[in-house]
Amino acid sequence: MGKDNLFSGKKSLVINGRLFDLKRPLVMGILNLTPDSFYDGGKFLQEDALLARFRQMKEEGADIIDVGAYSSRPGARPVPEEEEWERLQKGLDVLRQEDPEIPLSVDTFRSQVAEKAVNTYNVGMVNDISGGDMDAEMFETVAGLGVAYVLMHMQGTPQTMQEKPRYKHVVKDILFLFSKKIHRLRELGVHDIVLDPGFGFGKTLKHNYQLLKGLRAFRETGLPLMVGVSRKSMIWKLLDITPEESLTGTVVLHTLALVEGADILRVHDVKAAREAIEIVEYWKKTELEG
Repeated sequence: MGKDNLFSGKKSLVINGRLFDLKRPLVMGILNLTPDSFYDGGKFLQEDALLARFRQMKEEGADIIDVGAYSSRPGARPVPEEEEWERLQKGLDVLRQEDPEIPLSVDTFRSQVAEKAVNTYNVGMVNDISGGDMDAEMFETVAGLGVAYVLMHMQGTPQTMQEKPRYKHVVKDILFLFSKKIHRLRELGVHDIVLDPGFGFGKTLKHNYQLLKGLRAFRETGLPLMVGVSRKSMIWKLLDITPEESLTGTVVLHTLALVEGADILRVHDVKAAREAIEIVEYWKKTELEG
């Protein structure tokens, strides 16, 4: 393949017609409209709490807000499509009345949910935890909508993903799967693709840290790279603490991810992520005195 085919990359991203220069990493704030997410489940189901959280993330510097209504924690209860859309609709109504312009991402693996979110609420990005595996229509739908697409890797489903996940070589295996999917998305005309190796989604503790250590390999695709490690079990299981106690560990992992080339951090704690980016960016530009 020539350089202008599968792995022709760009250091920018278009969401809702807005060009993001990825020379400086972005922060995606997580806004869960679920009663059972592993960290913030049930916190933002009421309109006043939802708005307060939304305003806080904006004030702290979130570039994108990722809105989800289907908990993908290991073993989570499957949510019917109608229920997922009902939750999303209520939340997106509130958010778009508050701010019609801020870039929104919808966290869903269902093509019809994605289509309704984009067409009804001007959502500019689809964040698909299954990378197209749980809905055969997703790639074609995203192509038709002309929105940005987060291609994430997950082994299995949220209900089965932590049942003895196995890889020959976790980084190489995921890159191989990504290469086939990127090719298909490019064929369909999807221009703005973001890769997410899927920390915690069908990976053991060791797999997660192998992925983090091998993160730079994903840069070879030339595509923007998103990392979602915020308050995940790879922190609190290792340290024998709780998700609520995992902010320090999250910042450490964000720092490592940024050093290894992450372009987008998907986070619960926007201010802390912004500070990590500012420090790492300054560190990168600092030269040793002669």
